[in-house]
Amino acid sequence: MKYFLILLVLALIASSCGFYKYVWFISIGYGAAVALIGAGLLVLFSGNLTAGTVLQCVLFIAYGCRLSGYLAYRDLKTAYHRRMKGEVKENNSVSFAAKTGIWVSAAILYVLETSPVLFRLSGNKGTDAFCIAGFVISVIGLLLESTADLQKNRAKKKNPGRFVDTGLFRLVRCPNYFGEMVFWTGVFISGLNVYHTAGMWICAVLGYAGIIYVMFGGARRLEIRQDKNYGSDPEYQKYKKRTPIMIPFVPIYSVKEHKWLVA
Repeated sequence: MKYFLILLVLALIASSCGFYKYVWFISIGYGAAVALIGAGLLVLFSGNLTAGTVLQCVLFIAYGCRLSGYLAYRDLKTAYHRRMKGEVKENNSVSFAAKTGIWVSAAILYVLETSPVLFRLSGNKGTDAFCIAGFVISVIGLLLESTADLQKNRAKKKNPGRFVDTGLFRLVRCPNYFGEMVFWTGVFISGLNVYHTAGMWICAVLGYAGIIYVMFGGARRLEIRQDKNYGSDPEYQKYKKRTPIMIPFVPIYSVKEHKWLVA
């Protein structure tokens, strides 16, 4: 519990940027929180680190820095924030109480997501097959997410007014969200042999289920926006009907009607 609370404080500090801009609680602050948690784990457990657990912590730092850096660039240096007006709440339209609620709940989610590595370190489990397998899966997820972001940026520079259907977007309409899910699937798998109590299982499952829910909610929001922008384009309609929205080769083509996916 002590370590969980320390990581929660770190996540709260890192994500507090959301008080400046509401959406940053779950974007730039998200990446910053994961990175700071990774650094915190290295410090807290410096006496019993192994090669595998060091790599897991460093991966959190790399993941968080990449995500925060990318989102900050997109939000501050491109027209993205102008395109999103009306789709996300403006800072002055959200009460301080609501901001505090999302700040705390988001920080808790970030700690829950990273809890499998915390449990491994606190249980002094070191490096084993689950640790290695989870790390490899997470690296694949990070590569997928990073590649998708780069491909989308390049495609938008060439043709800003067209939807993206090249590269990884040929296989799935939200490859960056898919990569995110793969990343956290790896983290969850890495701890399968260290969840020795009901509390550990609850924390790990809640963290994993939480981020999957958030990703599908993001896919729904993106689908609504794309339907609004490209719905009259026959090529987009063909692309939407033949390309899964979230997971390659899984024939789920739309989540727009699932109103419970609010993220």
